[in-house]
Amino acid sequence: MLAARQILRSTPSFVRHFTPTAEHEALKDNLCKLIAKELNPHCEKWEAEKAFPAHEVFKLLGDNGFLGISKPEEYGGLGLDYSYEIMAAEAFATLNSGGVGMAIGVQCDMATPALSKFGSHHVKENFLKPTIAGDYVSCLGVSEVGSGSDVASIRSKAVVDGNEWVINGGKMWTTNGVQADWMCMLVNTNNNPNPHKSKSLICVPMKTKGVSVHRSIDKMGMHSSDTAEITMENVRVPLDNIIGEEGKGFQYQMNQFQNERIYAAAGSITVMDRCIQETIEYCAQRQAFGKSILDNQYVHFRLAELQTEVECLRALLYQCLDHYLLGEDVTPQATMLKLKSARLIREVSDSCLQFWGGMGFTNDVAISRIFRDTRLFSIGGGADEVMLGIICKFMGTFPGSRG
Repeated sequence: MLAARQILRSTPSFVRHFTPTAEHEALKDNLCKLIAKELNPHCEKWEAEKAFPAHEVFKLLGDNGFLGISKPEEYGGLGLDYSYEIMAAEAFATLNSGGVGMAIGVQCDMATPALSKFGSHHVKENFLKPTIAGDYVSCLGVSEVGSGSDVASIRSKAVVDGNEWVINGGKMWTTNGVQADWMCMLVNTNNNPNPHKSKSLICVPMKTKGVSVHRSIDKMGMHSSDTAEITMENVRVPLDNIIGEEGKGFQYQMNQFQNERIYAAAGSITVMDRCIQETIEYCAQRQAFGKSILDNQYVHFRLAELQTEVECLRALLYQCLDHYLLGEDVTPQATMLKLKSARLIREVSDSCLQFWGGMGFTNDVAISRIFRDTRLFSIGGGADEVMLGIICKFMGTFPGSRG
């Protein structure tokens, strides 16, 4: 009971229960129609080519107002609250290519939240505004070789030389890195022994001298999304390209992770709904031993179990969204969302694929791609084990956290 109170200690006495309004549904419906008409017809080609035209796709989305839904109107955003961003996440999950959806997520909710919240007018005008418009493709530079989920251990460094930062280091697993125009880069900018106070976020134009895309990584899934290893050697950018205050980059990045985890969970729920529904439809028409596969008690019971788990996750998502909209720190809830959604989507895609039989092992059906793509969810953006450690710290059960 004490641990539960520790996690929920910031819960207000009155909690709203988010329910999508007609306005939410209208935004989601319009985006789904745009995806169905303009993007999904090309997804098979992009998957086969292991790349999609990010500038072309992002410009289409930017022209229709879908890259800055919760960003300030002053910089081209719609100025809506974050609940509308979640509706967009659900819509983007209807893309027939997980890699395209992931790339859009980086643009909207991984590389730009800190810039929007803490950036100066200069960096917002030069980086946020063209990103919202779809003129720029953005990427996030956090992970490094040897520093994945352990963000505090990154080694890339920026030092002051006159009116410029001089950056040396490299970034790994960089989504959009091959096509990006700029990077929101986490680097060490001072020698503070506390690694949580030694880092800053800096906007780095990718065409700057010294920036090199070392390689495009061949991945098991998310084929249409480019993932790069990037090196930086004596890269010079203006001092005013920093986001917010020097030394607060780690805190800003932890704040960005809240957005990323809520957004990703919303999309994963839509994908799981699709997995279950398409499996129901397939099993209903597929015959074996004189009856449909769906008529087997194990099959329809298992699908009922999975849908129940998805509905519980949806409730946690909307509860977390309620707290977020109230301006609260939702780190524990967002971390639980990340952990549960990543594990559940693996369970759902695996169970559903089994019911497709041999067809599930082909590339002719969506379930096999979903199975392959969503394996990333328990690794990227913080591995399951790291999420468990964060939750344990809030519960007071992590070694060294007990008072």
